[in-house]
Amino acid sequence: MPLDRFVLIIVAVIAAAGATIWLAALVSASFAVPFAWIALAPAALAAWIGWRVIADRVRSQEDDHYDRME
Repeated sequence: MPLDRFVLIIVAVIAAAGATIWLAALVSASFAVPFAWIALAPAALAAWIGWRVIADRVRSQEDDHYDRME
């Protein structure tokens, strides 16, 4: 496995753990404070953008220039 893909996986796992905790805090606050559920819209947008960036990075063949090096 190339080093850059391994680092990407580690970063994605750490970011997912942090996002899970952050999202859980937002959801729990939405039950305590009225209209706090509006804060979930930016969280959903950030998750969608992050998903698209990671998916594009993994699928792109031209970003794998280290795989061709010896």
